[in-house]
Amino acid sequence: MRLDKFLKVSRIIKRRTLAKEVSDQGRIEVNGKEAKASTTVKVGDELKIRLGQRVITARIDRIQETSRKEEAAEMYTILNEEKLGSQDPF
Repeated sequence: MRLDKFLKVSRIIKRRTLAKEVSDQGRIEVNGKEAKASTTVKVGDELKIRLGQRVITARIDRIQETSRKEEAAEMYTILNEEKLGSQDPF
């Protein structure tokens, strides 16, 4: 499945166009490599996504073409979530 479609179906990112923009800006890595929207993802892949001031690391557990809201969270596991703070020394 394409990366942008997986992000939308799993509801990690609400809209597919936004998922495409984020990936085209180089803010998504799949298994440690920068990924484009058309990158194919599979079960077991690890995603690292920079959204605003957060970095989310997630593992793909299941791939489905469509999902209900209740099922979407079962498609992935959040491994790590960190906030990027300002590097203010004071």
